[in-house]
Amino acid sequence: MSLASVLVNRDRLMSYEPPAPSAELPTDVVDTLNDYSPELLRHVARYAEELAEYREREARLAEAEDEDEIDERPDDLPDDVPSKATVTIKEINDNRYYYWQWREGDRVKSKYKSPVNPDE
Repeated sequence: MSLASVLVNRDRLMSYEPPAPSAELPTDVVDTLNDYSPELLRHVARYAEELAEYREREARLAEAEDEDEIDERPDDLPDDVPSKATVTIKEINDNRYYYWQWREGDRVKSKYKSPVNPDE
């Protein structure tokens, strides 16, 4: 490839007009970027691309967790009890009861499930 063809191809890619920003970009972002040097713009572009990939990956992981959570819910689990809940037995006045139990932050939450069958 000759130097002349490289220069011609390069000129086709390079515009003498500044690029038009996407209509989805907020004006304050466009104004801020317009004040940046080419080197800083390249750093911003790399960071923005990496940040977008990170957020897309996090969204995919959260979606996968939600799908797993839905698939793993026991049939008798009430709607207001999270799938991470476990069944525990509490004894109250010499009677034994099953309770759903789970942690929310620093607190342990419980919800009544059923009496324990003494024949089990």
